[in-house]
Formats: sequence, structure tokens, C-alpha cells
Amino acid sequence: MSDETTSTTPADESVEVQAETPPTEGEETPAEEAPVVEEAPVVEEAAAAPEEAPALEEAPVVEEAAAAPEKAPALEEAPAVAEEAPVVEEAAAAPEEIPASAEEPPVVEEAPAPAPAAPKPAVPSPAALASRMAARPTPPVAAVVHEHSDSAKFGRVDDEGHVFVKVGDEEREVGSYPGATPDDALQYFARKYDEIASSADLLVQRLANPDVPAKEVADGLSTLKDHIAEAHVVGDLAALEASVASIEAGLASKRETEQAARAEARAAATVEREAIVAEAEAIAGQHPDQTQWKQSGERMRALLDTWKQHQRSGTKLDKPTENSLWQRFSHARNHFDKGRRTYFAQLDSTRAEAKGTKESLVHEAEALATSQDWGPTARAFKNLMDQWRQAGRASRTEDDALWERFKAAQDSFFNAKDEVSAAEEEEFRANLAVKEELLKEAEQILPVTDLEKAKAQLRTVQDKWDAAGKVPRADIDRTEKAIRRIETTVREQDEKKWKSSNPEVAARANSMVTQLRSSIETIEKDLAKATAAGNDRSVKDLTAKLESQQVWLKQAEAAGDEFGS
Repeated sequence: MSDETTSTTPADESVEVQAETPPTEGEETPAEEAPVVEEAPVVEEAAAAPEEAPALEEAPVVEEAAAAPEKAPALEEAPAVAEEAPVVEEAAAAPEEIPASAEEPPVVEEAPAPAPAAPKPAVPSPAALASRMAARPTPPVAAVVHEHSDSAKFGRVDDEGHVFVKVGDEEREVGSYPGATPDDALQYFARKYDEIASSADLLVQRLANPDVPAKEVADGLSTLKDHIAEAHVVGDLAALEASVASIEAGLASKRETEQAARAEARAAATVEREAIVAEAEAIAGQHPDQTQWKQSGERMRALLDTWKQHQRSGTKLDKPTENSLWQRFSHARNHFDKGRRTYFAQLDSTRAEAKGTKESLVHEAEALATSQDWGPTARAFKNLMDQWRQAGRASRTEDDALWERFKAAQDSFFNAKDEVSAAEEEEFRANLAVKEELLKEAEQILPVTDLEKAKAQLRTVQDKWDAAGKVPRADIDRTEKAIRRIETTVREQDEKKWKSSNPEVAARANSMVTQLRSSIETIEKDLAKATAAGNDRSVKDLTAKLESQQVWLKQAEAAGDEFGS
């Protein structure tokens, strides 16, 4: 058999290998051309992790291994593990010695001579471990049994051991498996196909999962395409290409869905940011005199924290919208801060002015506190109080202190006034008793039968009333109203008598009666003429006029009787 270059493909990548015949006893196999170890043997001192053993199965298959140099006693004693390839004992090195990629298996080296004794024992190399293991009995390892793959029906093996895969009406060589039966060779490459097909199926599942983003699916699809492009496998490649096409179509749809979701989320985030900005602008637009600066300042800070939270964990907005909203938000915050500084600067000025005004009022109040001119001083304090209310407010501490001084001066005056008033009240109670007796005496005047006698009695009571003096404040209104009622009754009787005896008024009343009687006689004559003539309209007008003047006549006659005419 002539030398030829063939390639085999593991689950994730292909390796190009050149070989002629399988390795013979006593020959060393280069690590990069080592056949696949389906399942690594358990090494007592190497302590390889069981879950890492399948990684050795992924090592590239050596189609036709080249002859190796001599001096490999460790390999002579290594037992065969699988039906597909001999086991290289050095492959069972410690876990850290096992390469992650199946493309670079460890190189088999000749065991070095024992190192001289050292103060500290050195970590043995893989070759040294292999040399030690050679002297120990190797526990039996069960052969790996692979499940039959139906993908093998898409391939064949020729007489020389070359494996081909059918792609439509064509065939494509994928490699060879030296030392294996045709069925085993087909199964090996079919299993490699199944692994790629499983990766495609898994990608389909991830594509259907809404929690998996399109980018991850796209990355997985790119890796899958790379593996398919480099793969040397046996299986339904047309179906695999169809799966890739289906994934690509689904990926495009998923991207559209994600774009729509992102657009919707961005719109919702824009509305939320707009609400933040609108509230900030509303706070900044308040009238300074109606703004609760502490609460509004705290709310502004909370809105800024909410904005930052949206930036950290919320949906990102497009840059123009983000910049526009931020400019508005920043302007509102700056306007609010400027307004607050201006307001409190003016407030300080106003408070200083109010403080000066109230200090002057306090000085005036303290000067009046000892006055005993009760009436005028009380009015002066009332005027000072009106000025105090109009002066505005100083700072809370200063305003409270000034108010305490003002109130102390005010209380000092009114307390002294109340003490004097209390003493006067005691004196006035005796006067009240006198006036109540005078009221009883005045009540005897009513009803007025003899006007002149009533007037004389009333004058006597009035003189005694004035001499009695003041009564307590609470009784002033009651007593004054009682005496005024009696005085009014007597005065009305006097006025009535005077009117009735006034000659001028009586003459006017008599003249009115005379004129009305003459007018009535004239109207009666005219009415008789209109009735005789049958003039209904004139009769109606004259009748109404006659009735009116007859009413006036009765009133004039009553007035004349009152004046004694």
C-alpha cells in the first residue's frame, strides 16, 4: 500500500494524519498520530478523573500509522482496550497532563533515568509514572461497547480500507481506520456524524428557547458550520445541511423578534424616562412661594437615582433620545437648584429686614409696658400688634425670641390693667345695686298718663343715675338699654302732644281737607256728565280718580282730628 494522506474528524475538529501501516510491537507511536483511545484505563497513581476519559475517545483516528522507532518497552506491555485501536498507556497521565484538545495528544517519550535523590521529592513525570506502572499488574479493563449507528448506511468501505460517504449520487472519501473491520470503521465515522447531528439538534432546541439570545445561537451556528466544513464523517449530510438552513431561517426570525422586542422595550423605557423628566420639570416649574423645598429636593434626588438605575440595568435608549431627555432633565434640575438658591437668598434678606422691624416693635412695646394710661396704651399695643403681623418672619429661632419679648411686654401692661380693672369692678358693683333700684323706680312711670308728671319723675331718676357712677363692664349694656327704653317712651309722648298743639300744622291739615272736598265735588260732576254721555273711558278714569281722592280725604280728616281741628 502506497503512502497517502488522509484525515479523520473528531466531534469538534479534523486532523490530518499520514500513515502506512498500523504500529507493530516494540515500535513507538508518535503522539500526534496515535489511534483513538475509546476509554482510558484506570491508572492508580495518575488519578485521572472518570469524567475526562471520554475526551480521549475524541482523539483523532490514525488511519495508517507510520513506523515508530524502537525503545518503547512501556508500549509493548500496554494491553489493548478497545476493538478499534490499541491503548497508549502514557495517555493515562494525571488530569492536568491530558490536553483539552483532541488535536494534540501527549507525546510518548522514552522513560528517563531515575533522578538523583533531592532534599524534596520532585513530582514524577508522565513517563516516570508509566515506567513505574509497567512493573505493576494492570487491572482488566472492560471493552467499550458502542451503540449501532444507522448513519453508517450512508457510507461504504473499499477493499483497501478507505471509507466513503454518499452525498446524493456522488461519493466522497472521508478517511480510513487501520486495523479495524469495515463495519467498525463505518460505525466510527457514523458516530462522528451523529455527534455533529446532535450538536445541530441541540442548536435547534436552543433556537426555540426564548431565553437564549440570537447572538448565542449565531455563534453556535458559526461553530457548527466550521465543524461541518472540516468534518470527515459518514451520515445524511443533505439532512445536516437542511438542518443548518432551517436554523439559519429560524435565526433570522429570532433576530426580527428580538429586534421588535428591543424596540418595544426601548419605547417603554423612553416613556419611563419621559415620566421622570416630566416630573422633574413639574417640580422645577413650581412657584417659589408655593414650593416645599425640602420635599421637592428629596424627590429630585430620588428621580436622579431612578434615572441612574435605568441607565445601569434598564433598556438602553438610542443616543439622540437619551441625550435629549438628559438635557431636559439636567435643565430642570439646574433650574430647581438655581431657584432654591435664589429663594433662600431672598428669604435671608427678608428675614433680616423682618428681624430689624420686629426689634423696633419690641423696643416700643417694652417702653409702653409700664404705662398706666390704660385706654391710649391699649390702643397703642393693638397698633403694634398689627405692625407685627405685617412685618413678616425672621428665622425661627430669632422670631421666637423676639415674640417672647414682645408678648412679655404686652402681658405686663395688660396684667396691670386687669388688676386695676378688677379693683374698679368691685367698686362698680355697689353702683350697680343703686342703678338697679333706680330702674325699678323708673318702671313706675309707665304707662304715661300724666305727661308732665312723668317727665318730672324721669328727670329725678336721670340725675340720680348719673350720680351713681359706673357699673361693671358686663352690666353696662343691660342697664343702659333699660333706662333708654323708659326715656324713649316719655319722649315719644311729649313729641306727640307737641304736634297736636302746633297751629301751623293744624292749618295745613285743614287746608288739605278743604282742597280735597272741592276736587271731589268737581270730579263727581264730571263723572255724571260722562255717564250721561255714555263715554265709558272717561267714566272709568274719573271713577278711579274719585276713589283715590276720597282715600286722601279720609287721611287728611284723620290728621285734622289728631291736631284738634
